[in-house]
Amino acid sequence: MSSSDFIRSQDFIVHRDGQLSHVSPDQGEVQGEAESVFPADNRPFLEEYDKHMEDMSKQLKDYQTQMCEIKLKLENVIKENERLHVELRESVERQLESLPSGTILDGASFTDDEIMKNLQEQIQLCNQEKEQALELWHSASHEMERLQQLYQKTMSEAQIHLTERQQLKEQLARVQQVVQQFHLSNQKLESSNQHLLKTMTEQSSELEQLRNQLRQNKLDLRIATSKVEEMTKIMQNLQEQMQKMEEDVVTAHGREEASDKRVQQLQSAIAQLETRLKVATQEAEKVGKDRTLLERQIGELQVKCSTLEEEKFEAIIKVRDSIQLVEEATLQKDQALLREKQKDEEIAKMKDAMARLIQDVGARMRKEVENVRKQCNVQISRLAEELSALQLECSDKEGQIQRAIREKRAVEEELETVYREGRSTETDFRKMDELLQRCINAERAKNDLQISLKVAENKLRKNELNSEEEMFRCQETIQKLQGSLESVRMDCGTVSEERLRLQQENEKLRKEMEELRKASLEVQRKAKNEVSTLEHEYSMKENSLQVRVRELENSSQNSTNELSRLLTAQQKTANRWKEEAKKIAESFEVQLSNLKSQLNQQKQRSQELASKLGAEHEKAAEFEKQMAEYQEKTDRLQRRLLHAEQRASAASHQLTQITTRRRTAATSLMDLETL
Repeated sequence: MSSSDFIRSQDFIVHRDGQLSHVSPDQGEVQGEAESVFPADNRPFLEEYDKHMEDMSKQLKDYQTQMCEIKLKLENVIKENERLHVELRESVERQLESLPSGTILDGASFTDDEIMKNLQEQIQLCNQEKEQALELWHSASHEMERLQQLYQKTMSEAQIHLTERQQLKEQLARVQQVVQQFHLSNQKLESSNQHLLKTMTEQSSELEQLRNQLRQNKLDLRIATSKVEEMTKIMQNLQEQMQKMEEDVVTAHGREEASDKRVQQLQSAIAQLETRLKVATQEAEKVGKDRTLLERQIGELQVKCSTLEEEKFEAIIKVRDSIQLVEEATLQKDQALLREKQKDEEIAKMKDAMARLIQDVGARMRKEVENVRKQCNVQISRLAEELSALQLECSDKEGQIQRAIREKRAVEEELETVYREGRSTETDFRKMDELLQRCINAERAKNDLQISLKVAENKLRKNELNSEEEMFRCQETIQKLQGSLESVRMDCGTVSEERLRLQQENEKLRKEMEELRKASLEVQRKAKNEVSTLEHEYSMKENSLQVRVRELENSSQNSTNELSRLLTAQQKTANRWKEEAKKIAESFEVQLSNLKSQLNQQKQRSQELASKLGAEHEKAAEFEKQMAEYQEKTDRLQRRLLHAEQRASAASHQLTQITTRRRTAATSLMDLETL
């Protein structure tokens, strides 16, 4: 009877497991809804949850199959026991029928002591078997209680999962409605963001062009400064060459006029270079101012680009958390106003600082220009003094050349007179030799002066050609700078037009933000109404769950009553077994040897069954371990859900910061445009 009770308890467990297995379709519906609503962030958590539930359902099915197999095995064991009992009865009856009357009389000759011993041994064996059966029954009852406790735990967890699934379904329905409302707003924002991206790409390309032009202008300025330095070096070289020319030019009277003209040309060229330097410095100042303005505009545009890109990507990712953002926006409005006031004050301070910096830069540039002018004037005065000294030296050398020519003529006349007179005295010869030497020396000096004059003329020509080439180069650089300045001015005009466009687009975006705020307020109202309805539904569901709990309590009481009834039946059967054992002991003392052999066989079978039961106990322990692992997995999933909620709250906080940044950026843009 203990085996039949065990089978009934297992039928009850299998029935309840079947009820748990019907939970899987709801799981599929929840999975579909979760995948439809949370396609990006919460999908891995839901997939893990679904896998966990699938594993649980598979294990429940495995448990059911194993229980069915155990049922079949127990039924086979019961049938074998009944068959063996019938065979024993038939064999005993046959043996009794086959025994003659003489054997019965011989059996009566046994002593009462031997009969009592045999009966006591049989009673002891029966008592031992009875104790073993009771122990097995107690162990089976303990296992049944433990399995019932596990089943109750699993049922409670299943009910918790069902309630959580229902809550998730309700939340998913709400979120679907909210997401459908915000999809339209997202599409609008995406279109506006695409337009902004196009404009920003155009602006970035134009900014790159402006940067390249600025680099070219910087290179041109560096080249111009290097050329100015080269010109100063050339002027120094010219001064050195003029000093050498003063030493060399002793008899350069015929060509002083050409040198004077060339000096005048050089002076005019120097004056032109000074004017060009002034123009170049003025243009450099303008370019520096334009460059500073462009760099400021570029920095502002880069900041705008970065802020707009960050806002776009974060808005695309975090629209799902917009409900919480709207709730927080109402709280943070006052803080944003205070921050705007503080930022307005900071902007005013920055304006004052920028004005001061501009004034300081202008004063520095003016001082530098004045210093350059003073240096140029000093150099010009030095050159004029040197030219006057050269002119005086040239006039002195012309007088010396004229004297030498006069002396030469006088010597030639004396020689002619001497040759005419034909007087050849020693004193005359000596005078003639001296005069000849003087003539030779004068001719040599003349030739040397002519050679030095030619060399000086060649050097002057080279210097003139170099100065003309440098003048042409300076003119080309100035023209390039003028063209670059005109292009920069045109770019500034285009940048101002784009700034106006961006202002208009910002106004449009502000209007859209106001519309989104209104929509969020409406969504809040709807959410409040839904919360009230959900609370009512929750109360109804609580009542239904209480009714179910009562029903389960009634069913548990019925099961306990059945178990008590089964225990009484088992006790009755045990008493019957005692009576039958006594009858068998009194009637079949002779055939105990055969029965012992059969009992040994049955003991072997019972040992095999006990080993099978031990294996099944081990399987049950493994199943308990698996259940503990599944509970740990569920705890991990809950932790991940909490982490996801924390991330969602952090994302909402970041969106609030982004909205405040947009406002501050808009105010800063307006202030800059007013400047």
